[in-house]
Amino acid sequence: MIKLKSPDDIEKIRESSRILVATFEYIRPMIRPGVRTKEIDREVENFIRSKRAVPSFKGFRGYPASTCISINEQVVHGIPGNRKLEEGQIVGIDIGVNYRGYYSDAAYTFAVGQIDDERRRLLRVTLEALYRGIEQAKAGRRLSDISHAIQRHAESNGFSVVRELVGHGVGYDVWEYPQVPNYGKPGRGPKLQPGMVLALEPMVNMGTYEVETEADGWTVVTKDGKPSAHFEHTIAITENGTEILTEGIGWNSDFRAE
Repeated sequence: MIKLKSPDDIEKIRESSRILVATFEYIRPMIRPGVRTKEIDREVENFIRSKRAVPSFKGFRGYPASTCISINEQVVHGIPGNRKLEEGQIVGIDIGVNYRGYYSDAAYTFAVGQIDDERRRLLRVTLEALYRGIEQAKAGRRLSDISHAIQRHAESNGFSVVRELVGHGVGYDVWEYPQVPNYGKPGRGPKLQPGMVLALEPMVNMGTYEVETEADGWTVVTKDGKPSAHFEHTIAITENGTEILTEGIGWNSDFRAE
């Protein structure tokens, strides 16, 4: 069942989203070679709690950390640990915030130092695909119009979209209906309407779209070991149009945090 949000609900999700955007801004200087992923996770949790909010991923379905940090061929759900960031990697950071019972969700894939041109192109196309999906997220259109726009842009640029993982509703909980696949034919699924709040999140691979889950039960990786990128925004469809509640994440044209 899709839970529509009132204007007051959306304002509260907007407040949660502001904390989320500020969290990304806070950890930006840490996205550099030599930093351990668990150090980023610790700072994320401390910062969110300092805002009297809660990192919504920690404990969700047993997940052990506050962030998902996924490097290179890791698609999503990478568990922070002792691994250090290295020059030339790409690292997807996915964070959720619960502020007074209202949830927001966003992800951004950063370049660690200088990256090669093909990785940079993967990041650019994936971010563009997210915004192509957002352009379709308008009242009166169908859910799969979002999915189709994402798939078309990614595949027309020679990449593939992950099919086993989806975007989703968000706001009253970490994960809500509807599911939002990143592929499919247009004109299908529920009609979009004011009050829908969605987390759109294309996951785009340099090679095959096929993925598998590692032995930790969480980390999803590409089957062919090629890099993957992940971008996500929380958006709200309102009577006045569509708003990107987590707008403001990302800093420069080559995706470096410096």
